[in-house]
Amino acid sequence: MRKALDRRSLLKAAGAGAGWLAFESMLPAWAQTGSPGIAPAMTTLAGPDVALSIGRSPFTVGGRTGHAVTINGTLPAPLLRLREGQNVRLAVTNTLDEDTSIHWHGVLLPFQMDGVPGISFPGIRPRETFVYEFPIIQAGTFWYHSHSGLQEALGHYGPIIIDPASRDPVEYDREHVLVLSDWSFMHPHQILARLKQSPGYFNYQRTTVAGLLSGEDRMSAADRRMWAEMRMDPRDVLDVSGSTYTYLINGHGPDEHWTGLFRPGERVRLRIINASAMSIFNVRIPGLAMTVVQADGENVRPVETDEFQISVAETYDVIVTPTEDRAYTIVSEAIDRSGMGRATLAPRLGMSGEVPPLREVPNLTMRDMGMNMGGMGGMNHDMPGAMAGMDHSGMDMSGMQMDGMQMGAADHSAGGHSAMNMRDPENAPPDMAVGVGVQTISPMPQNRMGERPVGLENVDHRVLVYTDLIALAPNRDRRAPSRAMEIHLTGNMERFMWGFDGRRFSELVEPIRFERNERVRVTLVNDTMMSHPIHLHGHFFELVNGHDGHQPLKHTVNVAPGGKVTFDLTADNPGDWAFHCHLLLHMHAGMFNVVTIRPLDGDVS
Repeated sequence: MRKALDRRSLLKAAGAGAGWLAFESMLPAWAQTGSPGIAPAMTTLAGPDVALSIGRSPFTVGGRTGHAVTINGTLPAPLLRLREGQNVRLAVTNTLDEDTSIHWHGVLLPFQMDGVPGISFPGIRPRETFVYEFPIIQAGTFWYHSHSGLQEALGHYGPIIIDPASRDPVEYDREHVLVLSDWSFMHPHQILARLKQSPGYFNYQRTTVAGLLSGEDRMSAADRRMWAEMRMDPRDVLDVSGSTYTYLINGHGPDEHWTGLFRPGERVRLRIINASAMSIFNVRIPGLAMTVVQADGENVRPVETDEFQISVAETYDVIVTPTEDRAYTIVSEAIDRSGMGRATLAPRLGMSGEVPPLREVPNLTMRDMGMNMGGMGGMNHDMPGAMAGMDHSGMDMSGMQMDGMQMGAADHSAGGHSAMNMRDPENAPPDMAVGVGVQTISPMPQNRMGERPVGLENVDHRVLVYTDLIALAPNRDRRAPSRAMEIHLTGNMERFMWGFDGRRFSELVEPIRFERNERVRVTLVNDTMMSHPIHLHGHFFELVNGHDGHQPLKHTVNVAPGGKVTFDLTADNPGDWAFHCHLLLHMHAGMFNVVTIRPLDGDVS
């Protein structure tokens, strides 16, 4: 039976003169919030039977109205509240004039229920209903979204909370769900077309002559010349920026700041989901420490921090304990510093916290190219502006070998960086297809899981890194991997082409094959200068981050530019599963493949 509770109707029934706090305990956690003058219907649906209808609705933000793809008429879609141990039936009706689908992101289920058209089911055709049915075998914070076309960018996403069957190890007095996302009035197909025509179309923060003269760009003339000759942009941090995106929290723009309530002294659990199409965020609450207790729905040992980066499709649960009778601002700042989402934690409606200004635009470094030049004469090339003042004309790089990349007689004073063109078939891994889809090959990719993310290297407070994450429970499979494999993340920014090992999915690539219950160590190598959040459906993998036996479980991992990430996978869920970059336009442009695990149940071996 479906349970739904509409905040607007409940407040109306309670009477116009009733105080909010008097009635907030009657509301589900998702609805225990409000913003003055804004009263969207925040609906919670609970199992075992849930009805969802996908259609088009007007969506207004910042005084403008556009058309969204919504579920049950809301953006974000309704919160699904489920319980570990139950069976759930989700009847999804398509009222669009095109096919649609729902993928249950991070939820472990049979592959036929995973919701990826062409891989696990045919999709949901217009005016048809598809019933997803599966047992709930886990607990945590997850989300759901379309896997059809670019509907996800138009609002087709929503949160999932699965409550544990037994006692929750995380103690809290109140919770709020925060769905971070990006919204553009430009259709995503138009955005993709612009990027195909000009990859820097949305980058309004490039270095300038004025910035060079004033020092604002934090780069020397020699640095700029070097980047220009390599036809690379040191501020190409996000493909799509705040020049077209409005950054939302729970469907609210920064000027309509969504507000979550608390009483001073309460332990407040914030379930934070990055449901954006193309935006990676740095999250902080100035004046309030956060204790991370869950990553991607899996419990971790509590770790206190002041800021963390959340890539597309990741989730983090944090505990905050505000003790003062004041408002706090929740900031989700795009990593290229082109805009931010804003929400408020407050003891009463109508309060606002101080909103910090956007911080300076980060500059990428040689390390983001996969070039570890820290040993060159003691110079630190990992720091922004570290190459400033460097006399390239006096650098003797003859004979210097960088993992197969011969620097030779490159004349840096004249800008002769042809030797730094890393797209050299001689340096490519044997299984890589080196064509127009491979612009660069990282000569010295580094494990960067212990490094602060791009733009947060020098902030004066604590920053969460992947090596801080330690699984709360011991890893279940302690077997050593029986084999290892390496997958390269490749691309060509000038053509906006993306793929794995130099191949786009449209090129009829071979699937990645695992034996059922096989234990494999997988290393992802990022040969590009963009971050890539890589997601594997139907499984959690263990990040190899130095915590043997308590390696954190993740379903999505961000691979830093020029970096690499290693994880251990137990291929214990048979079927065909999507494996892709969760930057929606990167996936659409080719960074997608299928992982196939055999035998299936009932197969004769």
